[in-house]
Amino acid sequence: MFKLERSIVGAILLLLLAGCQTTNNSRQDPQMDLGKLVIAEPLAVSLQSEIRLARFSELLYHPELTPRQRAQTFFERGVLFDSFGLVNLARIDFNRALRINPKMPDVYNFLGIHLTMAGQFTKAYEAFDATLELAPKHQYVYLNRGIALYYGGLTKLAIDDLVTFHQLDVSDPYRVIWRYIAEQRLDKTTALKNLKRHQKEIDNESWAKQIGELFLMNLSQAQFVAGLTKNIKTPKQLAERLCEAYFYLGVYASIYQQPERAINYFKLSLATNVFEFVEHRYARRELLENRFVIHQKKLQQQALKKPAAKTQ
Repeated sequence: MFKLERSIVGAILLLLLAGCQTTNNSRQDPQMDLGKLVIAEPLAVSLQSEIRLARFSELLYHPELTPRQRAQTFFERGVLFDSFGLVNLARIDFNRALRINPKMPDVYNFLGIHLTMAGQFTKAYEAFDATLELAPKHQYVYLNRGIALYYGGLTKLAIDDLVTFHQLDVSDPYRVIWRYIAEQRLDKTTALKNLKRHQKEIDNESWAKQIGELFLMNLSQAQFVAGLTKNIKTPKQLAERLCEAYFYLGVYASIYQQPERAINYFKLSLATNVFEFVEHRYARRELLENRFVIHQKKLQQQALKKPAAKTQ
């Protein structure tokens, strides 16, 4: 397994290096040595998590479990499956929980996330709406529904939700970034002005503030990557930071029309195995969107190469 993981990472790095040589976009950092990218060891499932999973499974067979307790146990086991990256098993448990107790807002929220990941956007919106009906103060629904609306192509509605989410805590750098990601799809100039203003509310000691500085081009990609290991003390912390960092580098590349480069960044984010992070959840969605962009470009190039039909 160790050799396989290293070979995959090596292949990704080679592809990134190739992208560096073939891309002519002026936004790219010509001085960036992509061979110096920081690579994390993929996170493994902890023994404690496996023991918890076994205990939940045993508890479900307990004859004295009340229906409400059984529903909660299905939900908590589903959350564990989700943290392992076993999304289908998680969805099965979430649906089991709702069949027993249909008034569980957190379950609808998780289902909405999974439906978004699967591209079932209408059902995702319904799940998030159900969460808010049951728990009007469940603020993370605004993030999750905003992301679903963004990937579903309803950008104005996505911005409304992400602005609401940001205003609930203006010091949170991730709220600022997701607001920017949605806003730039409609108007890049205005989005950058807003991002610059919102960055002032973020603590300078917060590492994630560097993500905003990257999008503002106050940091080059090389400088951004060079700071990824700052204040990192454990392999887990490194994996979590790289999951975030490579996702946002991928978004950055997508915004400036570098889909091949973006795809490889998203692969590096996925390679961390930090399944619970928003960035890991939607890296695969970004892969699909960037592959579609490349496919469309190929179709356009093929159309241009076709000889014009002769007229008689």
